[in-house]
Amino acid sequence: MNLLAVETSCDETAAAILDGERRILGSVVLSQDEVHAPYRGVVPELASRQHLKSIGWVVEECLNRAGLTLPRIDAFAVTQGPGLIGSLLVGLSFVKGLAYFFRKPLIGIDHLEAHMEAAFLERPGLSFPCLALVVSGGHTSLFFLKKRFLYKLIGRTRDDAAGEALDKVAKFLDLGYPGGPVIQKLAENGNGKNFRFSPTRMKDDSLDFSFSGLKSAALKKIRETGMSKSHPGLADFLAAFEEAIARAVLDHFARAAEIYKPHSLVISGGVARNKRLRTRFLDFAREQGLDAFVPSPPLCTDNAVMVGSLAVEKLKAARTKSGTLDLDAYPRFNP
Repeated sequence: MNLLAVETSCDETAAAILDGERRILGSVVLSQDEVHAPYRGVVPELASRQHLKSIGWVVEECLNRAGLTLPRIDAFAVTQGPGLIGSLLVGLSFVKGLAYFFRKPLIGIDHLEAHMEAAFLERPGLSFPCLALVVSGGHTSLFFLKKRFLYKLIGRTRDDAAGEALDKVAKFLDLGYPGGPVIQKLAENGNGKNFRFSPTRMKDDSLDFSFSGLKSAALKKIRETGMSKSHPGLADFLAAFEEAIARAVLDHFARAAEIYKPHSLVISGGVARNKRLRTRFLDFAREQGLDAFVPSPPLCTDNAVMVGSLAVEKLKAARTKSGTLDLDAYPRFNP
């Protein structure tokens, strides 16, 4: 079986082809960072227009890398949501057309579930039950996986996502876009102990996240200290802010682990590329005696490999090649 998957949930246009054993035959990811950089954030209208311009080329290039043509594709998969509705509709409409024309099955994939799948693609032996966090510019969601395909949302951000907080601080300091990678580079040699951020916790003691207070505290410190990209304490300040993000994430993992007693831990999503977060997470798991895994950086960011891998597994689990064209895009995760 050859399966073609497409991902257009935000500002990356991506396509991948996998076989029935989830081997990657071809993969292409086209970033829109240069398009959105002048605005220091993703502009939804520009993102959907860019997907329209790029999707045909991305799919064609992916086929060329795999050495295949469309008639040799046996099934199609596409991200349904959550994400920017205009961007999602570009990918969904394009793949629906292919599935209809070639009369092949179409599998709709949830974006957050696909991010979790990235870990199982690279580490098939992860044990259950599992706690999995998807952390990115648009999402900070914590899941409890009792077994494969059976997951429960146990915590989500009530305001800003972790990646959004990083982007906004970078924007305020005029450091560049996307903010997360820029902050990581500048904070690499910083001493986070020179600045202090208090942890944020929900009054109802839930496992939900909140990063708006942390972001507001950072902006207040920036004003009070006259922080700028030429300030001698910039590296220390950014290291402290990164550390505060990591601490908030690990605090939730610690409390969730006490409640759900997992055998393994996973972090995925774009912010999971952050070196400080990866290091703190793996150290925490080691201290707890739990198996833990973070996908490789290319599989943390939005990509179609994770979409295709999950689609192959779902086809296998259903033991059928039937599919439907009756798929709708959705902007928010519906537990």
